Amino acid sequence: MLRKVLHSKLHQAVCTAALPDYVGSITIDEDLLDAVGMRVNDAVLVANCRNGERFETYIFKGERGSRRVEVNGAAAHFCEPGDKLIILHFCLLDEREAATHRPRVAIVGANNEIVRTLEYESPGAP
Repeated sequence: MLRKVLHSKLHQAVCTAALPDYVGSITIDEDLLDAVGMRVNDAVLVANCRNGERFETYIFKGERGSRRVEVNGAAAHFCEPGDKLIILHFCLLDEREAATHRPRVAIVGANNEIVRTLEYESPGAP
């Protein structure tokens, strides 16, 4: 059996642009992706802290150091520049992998700088 578990999270990233006419996805600064192990084309669930909207999309790599977090395509209607977003990436793990997995999290500041990184506890053996 596989479990869908949190792989990584960008907590309170700030939306820098909402571009409905752009090809769909979310563009994220490569520094933020590296901090938590997210990759281009990974599916992510995005939660908007301002309005409670949640949507699923996939990642485009943004220019390293740009601090861009841009919501593109139809999902751009769920966000406005300045909104704080929680970006969640999940993975499928078997019981053995899930027992030791530690999700990586980056707490993001007002200018999309990484304030702190941490790992959540692993659940341990079932």
